[in-house]
Order: sequence, then structure tokens, then C-alpha cells
Amino acid sequence: MCVSKPRRSRATGLACFLSKKLYNKTMEVLGKILGSSARVKIMRLFLLNRGKGFTSKDIVKRSRVSLDVVRRELKLLSAVNFIKKRTTDWSFNSLFKYGEEFEGLLLGSDTLSKEAILDNFKKVGRVKLIIISGIFIKKHDSRVDLLIVGDKMKKNKIEEGIRKIEAELGTELSYAVFDTKEFIYRLNMYDKLVRDILDYPHETVLQTKELSTQVLKKV
Repeated sequence: MCVSKPRRSRATGLACFLSKKLYNKTMEVLGKILGSSARVKIMRLFLLNRGKGFTSKDIVKRSRVSLDVVRRELKLLSAVNFIKKRTTDWSFNSLFKYGEEFEGLLLGSDTLSKEAILDNFKKVGRVKLIIISGIFIKKHDSRVDLLIVGDKMKKNKIEEGIRKIEAELGTELSYAVFDTKEFIYRLNMYDKLVRDILDYPHETVLQTKELSTQVLKKV
């Protein structure tokens, strides 16, 4: 687990660096294979939302890629029949011959490390706990993909971090945000949402001593 601390050991610091470097390398390799990182984002968006249509403006917003680039990529992806034009938008072409192969390549690879996730929330406030589930660990029946607990957190900064991650993953995230007091209250009350997150498969990205594993298990 890569946790940001005032004094971090060389070993931990190296692990975090390598984790982030691996994520960047994965995206770089996929980008080279497919021509650009923008194409990777857009293809993931269509693969994760089969049957759903997107206008050019939708894709710009979801992938955080410029309109000119989106138009260029749509033209290319349409030319190879990866996507098809509908009345007012674009959607994945279910008849695309290599759909399963690209799904395995783009959705089966680890494209977002814990350190990369943590980077998006370093300046949102006093974050004490970040847990990932759902799409991050390929458990699509999870209640949420992301749980954030902390104090004096800035809603707009959290939403900005969420949008950045969604752009990388190609899909919208289901997430829950609690301040520490409310989270502990929900724990004591055996709140179903909180228990469903903690009692089912998940991974911890950040965890302070106040919300240590032992504390969560005792409640």
C-alpha cells in the first residue's frame, strides 16, 4: 500500500514510484500500439458502454480530450468499423470483428495503479480512508467503486479527481464520500451501504491509524 506520509522510507517511496511508473508505462505501451493515448481512452469508453450513444461533446467531456482530437479519432474508428454513426451520436459497433480481442487488451490490463488513484485526492482535504472496489478490482456487482472518508474536504476537488479517473477508465464511477464522524456513526449503526463495502471484496488505497483495519473490524 502506497501511503503519503511526512517521512516515508526509501523502500516505500521506491514502491510508490515504481507503481506509478508501471501505470505510465502501461498507458505508454497501449498508446504506442494503438497510435495515441487519446484513442485508448475513447475506445475504452465505447467498450465499457456498449449500446450507449455518445456525441462528440459527450466524448470530449468524458475522455478529457480536445474536440479536434475526438473528431479525428472518431473518423478513424468509424473507418475500421469499431464504432457506428447513429442519428445524433456514435456507439460501439457490435459487428466489429475484433471486439473481444480489444476488450481483452484494453479492459483486461491494469491501467490505473493505487498511487495514480491517490494522486487525484492529495489536495482535497484531510483524507483518512480511500477504498476501491467494483471496476477497480473487476467486481461489477459491488455497491460502489470508490469510498472516500475524511474531514474538511472540498467537494469540487473530489469531483475533479473523480472526473480524471473516469476519463482514464472510460466509465462513470459509483462513489461515496463521508466525513469521519458520519462514517464512524454509520459503522456503529451497521449501515448497509458501509457494511456492504467493508464486508465484500475491496482494496485499501489510503488508511490512517484512526481508521485502521483493526478499528473497522471491531465495529
